[in-house]
Amino acid sequence: MTKFPYIKQDFTASLVVFLVALPLCVGVAVASGVPAELGLVTGIVGGLVTGMLRGSSLQVSGPAAGLTVLVFEAVHEFGLPVLGVIVLVTGVLQIAMGVLKLGRYFRAISVSVVEGMLAGIGLVLIAGQLYPALAAKAPESGPGKIAGLPGAFADALGDGEALASLALGAGTVAVLVLWKYLPAKVRTVPGPLAAVGLATLAAFFLSLPVATVEVHGLLGSVQPPPLRAFGELAGFGVIGTVVAFTLIASAESLFSAAAVDRLHNGPRTQYNRELIAQGAGNALCGVLGALPMTAVIVRSAANVQAGARTKASRVLHGVWLLLFAALLPGVLGYIPIPALAGILVYSGAKLIPVRALAALWREHRGEALILVVTAVSIVAVSMFEGVLIGLALSIVKTAWEASHIRLEVIDKGAGPIDAHLSGNATFLRLPKILDSLEALPQDRPIRVDLSGLHHLDHACRTALESWAARHSDAGTEPVKVTAPVKVSAGSAVPTRVTAV
Repeated sequence: MTKFPYIKQDFTASLVVFLVALPLCVGVAVASGVPAELGLVTGIVGGLVTGMLRGSSLQVSGPAAGLTVLVFEAVHEFGLPVLGVIVLVTGVLQIAMGVLKLGRYFRAISVSVVEGMLAGIGLVLIAGQLYPALAAKAPESGPGKIAGLPGAFADALGDGEALASLALGAGTVAVLVLWKYLPAKVRTVPGPLAAVGLATLAAFFLSLPVATVEVHGLLGSVQPPPLRAFGELAGFGVIGTVVAFTLIASAESLFSAAAVDRLHNGPRTQYNRELIAQGAGNALCGVLGALPMTAVIVRSAANVQAGARTKASRVLHGVWLLLFAALLPGVLGYIPIPALAGILVYSGAKLIPVRALAALWREHRGEALILVVTAVSIVAVSMFEGVLIGLALSIVKTAWEASHIRLEVIDKGAGPIDAHLSGNATFLRLPKILDSLEALPQDRPIRVDLSGLHHLDHACRTALESWAARHSDAGTEPVKVTAPVKVSAGSAVPTRVTAV
């Protein structure tokens, strides 16, 4: 027992995580357009492989709702065999990034971009899963899903099967929302498991005409990608999808790790090792033709709250998933599709940071705008392009804020005019600088003090020299310039500008 001093706590926590993970693994797989068993395969690999490796001791990995939209698009466009290739290459890239110690750089990604990404995923996920809840077929595009919802609800009003399906889905969401208000003894059963269990019992005993999960068998669902599928890597679309998988899965995992670290006092996450662990898990999932994995904050938080102390809890949760998939696969066939849709609608809603957005709008409107634009772009265009738009906006905003400059003009009415520049003189603020300097009187001597500048780029230096030459040509004294004590990029300005 001294070798495993916390085995009791870890064993109990593993059962809780297993019960949370089971319906989520199945739900994410069905929503992604792949056999339900493949979600369990990814959960098993997340526990037995990624769970064994060093990185974040209490973080739990598996198929994530955050990648559902991207996986569905990949399967629809390229096919299930190519998905395995995409996930395999994603894992290899993650391992390479971890070995090159690039994990810490993901912490530099704007939080607004990440939250916008999750919000966009949440919106598409909600819109997409309302269709299975209505026993209807979802349109392919994000805007199409949202635009088609009023018609889908209208059609359901006159359809008994659709109404039964909607009632079951709505009941599942209601259980998830209300579960936290029930007595603590009742809440020992995880909310997602309770919601799916109650929905399954209701569908069975009431003989509701709702669709249920198709069962293919574990071995029948595992299909390693054939060699010919690797030829698809020559296509731009597949490469773009690999990049999107890599960036989003890595960012979500490492941001989840940071969140989990705040929940416990144990060892901190080693980001590069965690990236390698995620990569190893994804590489194996790719070989097995399964879903991609990320660290999942819902399971990780449940793991910590259940009292887990070491990585043994997440490894054991993988064992329980494996035993369930091997011994009780037929149970999946009783789970109603609307119940899984309800779980994912609830999960999608939790991805939308409504309260955080309101606070962000009050304090940092630029960041709030990035979040909203990223989310809307993902819904309107696609996941990859939406994230790129968000990153581009974040970079532009940072560059704009970093180029703040202040010009103070002191004119005593007679004698030279003093102009003091402070801050960062970059090309982004060059029009403002030149407008202010060119507005100074042409018939007065001018002294420009640059000692308050932290940075003076080449464009600003050249523009200042040109302005000084034009002002001196007007017949006044040459412009006198006090250079900064230290200016980056080697852009020192002469202390006296005459003919330049």
